[in-house]
Amino acid sequence: MPAQETARTQERIHHPDTATLDLATIMRTLGDPARLQIVRALADDRERMCNDISKLVGMPNSTCSYHLRLLREAGITRARAAGTQRLISLRRADLEERFPGLVDVLTR
Repeated sequence: MPAQETARTQERIHHPDTATLDLATIMRTLGDPARLQIVRALADDRERMCNDISKLVGMPNSTCSYHLRLLREAGITRARAAGTQRLISLRRADLEERFPGLVDVLTR
């Protein structure tokens, strides 16, 4: 595989399709107060780096990274590669499409 193609493959970050988002998985993931706190910190719909999120919620980067991975795998957040950084945002539109009103309830 050419180096350029390998780099593109490594930059891809898996996110579940909107149609496959599962309410039970989302609620189970948000059952952890730290993850709910992260979602509330992302409620302003700004993209943030992991380091910024960890400072906002007061946890070590490694712990925050773990929680962010679980949120992304559940389909709650989106991570976008920007060089060596990952910009994290709430998948508000996708969640609203699949479960109308859920984000408003979670971020109050």
